[in-house]
Amino acid sequence: MTANLYGIPTCDSVRKARKWLTDNDIDHQFIDVRENTPPKSQIGHWVTSLGAAKMVNKRSTTWKNMSDADRSEAETGDTTAILMANPTLIKRPVLEHGDVLDVGFNVDAYTQYFQQ
Repeated sequence: MTANLYGIPTCDSVRKARKWLTDNDIDHQFIDVRENTPPKSQIGHWVTSLGAAKMVNKRSTTWKNMSDADRSEAETGDTTAILMANPTLIKRPVLEHGDVLDVGFNVDAYTQYFQQ
């Protein structure tokens, strides 16, 4: 089964995750969310499953440049719509692999997800 990894190629966490997957011979596909923003239903599933707080990247330049009203909307309003309009706000990387859905890169978690 191929794992899907979503993010942007310049993100350090995404680079680490991609390298780990490659080094461990894990079949995966990388999706650049700036070029291929996932559909609303998929981002909505991420927000519902993991929570808005976990999905919004508050360390991003996009977040820092947003108005207070847009930040409030991202945190308590229609998070999915804000993430669709600003895909660089999606915390990354997002990993989908079978029943696994996770955000961020953690070596121990990835090792557990892909135990042979």
